[in-house]
Amino acid sequence: MTQPHQHNALVVAEGITADVFHELLDLAIEGKGKLPGAKQAAKELLGKRGDAEAAIQRMLQSHVAMAGGQGFATNWGGFLVSLAMIPANIAASTFLQARLVAGIAHLRGFELSDQRVRTAILMVMLGPGGNAELISKGVLPSSPLVVATAPVFDARLDGQVSRALLDRAMNQVTGKRLGVWVGKRIPFVGGGVGAAVDGWATHVIGQHALKEFPSRRPKLAAAVVVTDD
Repeated sequence: MTQPHQHNALVVAEGITADVFHELLDLAIEGKGKLPGAKQAAKELLGKRGDAEAAIQRMLQSHVAMAGGQGFATNWGGFLVSLAMIPANIAASTFLQARLVAGIAHLRGFELSDQRVRTAILMVMLGPGGNAELISKGVLPSSPLVVATAPVFDARLDGQVSRALLDRAMNQVTGKRLGVWVGKRIPFVGGGVGAAVDGWATHVIGQHALKEFPSRRPKLAAAVVVTDD
């Protein structure tokens, strides 16, 4: 017999497709209206910090803080869920993680309009454990970095990654956090525990992005100082 919380999860999941993650990624990169995207956020941070790595660290800190609180989900969850058709708390955390990973990739010199890079960003959002598991099963061929720098874009792989993200999102809905979500009857507030989980998950994914997107920016040649003997 289907339990009440399982029934609610099925209702929530109805109509969702893996394409929703491409939609959220596009929004995370480009932004919309008053919701700034990764490109704009990265540009502003780089201007303030003057150094790509310092900008990355600030972006990481701010996104973990936003994911770990409830303000972002409360303020933007309704807007995001109207676009994504998934529970607003999950839409908000997914958006923040996509925005963070895209910002790191951008600041490290990767081209966000490149479909290979976008597939790699979605892979990073699965987390290091998710990637390792799918690679071991043969679902994914290699690491996000290898995919980002592959000779050609692989549409089939991109679809597999999107479906894996959909499975991950549905597990979040039907798992232990659903009780809090349904109990409060407020889809954009997952409760203190849910917020802490989102904050930690965003931290882990940010660290994964730092590993998978090494800097491609040219390093300044060291100055040669000539002294008279």
